[in-house]
Amino acid sequence: MKTIYNSIREEVVKHPKVKNSVLGNVQEWKRSHYIILSEIIKDELSEAEELKGGKKFEIGNTISHVTLQRFFENDYQDKTHNDLRFLKTLDKICIFLGYRDLNAYIQFIKEKRQGDDEDNSQKFFRMVYDYCATVFEFYKQFPQHKTELFTDLVFNESPFMERASHFSKELCERDFHLVTKNNRSNYEVFDIHIVTDEPDKKILESQEFWNLLFKVGATGEEHFVNQLNTQIYFIRKIDNVWKIWDNYNPDAGRLNNLK
Repeated sequence: MKTIYNSIREEVVKHPKVKNSVLGNVQEWKRSHYIILSEIIKDELSEAEELKGGKKFEIGNTISHVTLQRFFENDYQDKTHNDLRFLKTLDKICIFLGYRDLNAYIQFIKEKRQGDDEDNSQKFFRMVYDYCATVFEFYKQFPQHKTELFTDLVFNESPFMERASHFSKELCERDFHLVTKNNRSNYEVFDIHIVTDEPDKKILESQEFWNLLFKVGATGEEHFVNQLNTQIYFIRKIDNVWKIWDNYNPDAGRLNNLK
């Protein structure tokens, strides 16, 4: 409930009638400002459809400036703010904000949070998809060793970048070329899900199928990669930036062992 309490306070401050009044130009509200806020809310509630009828007599259509000042200046406390009278005040504030009542506002916040969580998950799923697409493009550049392609997705100083750079540089030195004609090389990523979800760390697991054909430039010798495996991505937030920090790939370095 504390989260809802704080959210309602923020919504009141952002309300157009509040922002476009003298209150919108004041950093810290005093008693006189809460009197103005009380009048703004009173004017809105007098026109509210939700209060036309019996509900107006049940909860009223005004909020005193004293109550509003307590609402904004006091920290949330279960005992005080679960009181029936205060819940009625929250009902009126939510109606002022454009909702049917407090319950409708709580439902809105719940659905919004679920949507935000889904959007947040999609962002990290997209990071894995983008990484795999970049890997494929990286292979297509062989024997050029263009690790700069990973700059936006992988931390430069990460153990993952160090290992990947080492493995791939060796293949470039051996003059490997990726064969893409007639779709000879391709990949597929599916079944991504979040294993660990922390504020500064995400661990994602994916199923990946890689079907690659490399040819050695000088000899024409062919090397195939045909594998379905589970990969684990460790994604971190450093300096407020999310990138891949490490990866567990059971088949990493497989081509390097083929001499």
